[in-house]
Amino acid sequence: MTFHQKPHTFVSQVHLNVQDLQRSLKFYQEILGLKIIEKNDHKAVLTADGKQPLVTIEQPEGVQPKQQRTTGLYHYALLLPNRKDLAKFILHMVKTQYPLQGGSDHDVSEALYLADPDGNGIEVYTDRPASEWKWNGDEVVMTTEPMDVESIIREDDGTAFTGLPAGTIMGHIHLHVAEFKKIEEFYCQALGFDIVCRYGGQALFISTGGYHHHIGLNTWSGVGAPAPAENSVGMSFYTTVFPSEVAREEAIVRLQDIGAKVTEVQGKLFVKDPSGNKIELSV
Repeated sequence: MTFHQKPHTFVSQVHLNVQDLQRSLKFYQEILGLKIIEKNDHKAVLTADGKQPLVTIEQPEGVQPKQQRTTGLYHYALLLPNRKDLAKFILHMVKTQYPLQGGSDHDVSEALYLADPDGNGIEVYTDRPASEWKWNGDEVVMTTEPMDVESIIREDDGTAFTGLPAGTIMGHIHLHVAEFKKIEEFYCQALGFDIVCRYGGQALFISTGGYHHHIGLNTWSGVGAPAPAENSVGMSFYTTVFPSEVAREEAIVRLQDIGAKVTEVQGKLFVKDPSGNKIELSV
């Protein structure tokens, strides 16, 4: 878990637009296992530990259905503390019979995939120890192999699933982008992330501090894909946390040097990447 705290820059939470807040709340509480820490008629803030926001869901005025073949969220990924927690979540999913999109062994991690009722992608995963990750120079080795479900569920301790454990954090976010040249400049040169894996020519994984990835970027929606409408279902924005005010200010200067516009809204700072993905710049 040390990859998601100072002195690293990492992703802490995601804000989503949904079509039906009550339908989404039922999913996020009963299926995914998060808890409400704040709620009004149009928005709810969800957490695992009762304190740290992980996912905010909002039903905006005039919300439109999820648009296909656009930039935006591919999935956000909730990182569980250990393999036992993943086992318990898998057994919970079997019990609820909620449809899954698959499960994979990525060498560095083991991951289960699903989507919320609006089609917002979700990964629930656990990391293997960083000491076991394989590196080829500066690039981490990540594969996509079938998940060994039987091996994982043998870790279960037999207690009932009562929600995601308090140690659950936002492990990473994976985004659809329109191209890579300007995206690399934005995330690496300006925000300060390092490339840790180029995957199949159509995906790029970046991080700080040698994590396997804090952010995934892909062109699977097509090179030149447009940004979705602001009030459509999908990601409204995600939050990146810098280790200090100085680090954030330095990043803002670099963003401005490449022509990115940083705006302030109600005391918070935001910027859009070259593919239209909106980011809160936090400390």
